[in-house]
Amino acid sequence: MSNPPADRPADTVDPKLLEILVCPLTKCPLEYDAEKQELISRAAKLAYPIRDGIPIMLPEEARRLD
Repeated sequence: MSNPPADRPADTVDPKLLEILVCPLTKCPLEYDAEKQELISRAAKLAYPIRDGIPIMLPEEARRLD
């Protein structure tokens, strides 16, 4: 497993990865919530968790947004 660059903490997601990720259900762009460590899909009303800097892009792992 590779280590993140020295200027990026281990619990953050690579910004280049964020640019290309989309919601697997809607194919819409995602919003990064650094505080909650989630990727938000407004269209699907889901929040995908980020664990150890890795986005978990499975709808069954996502949290529903109200």
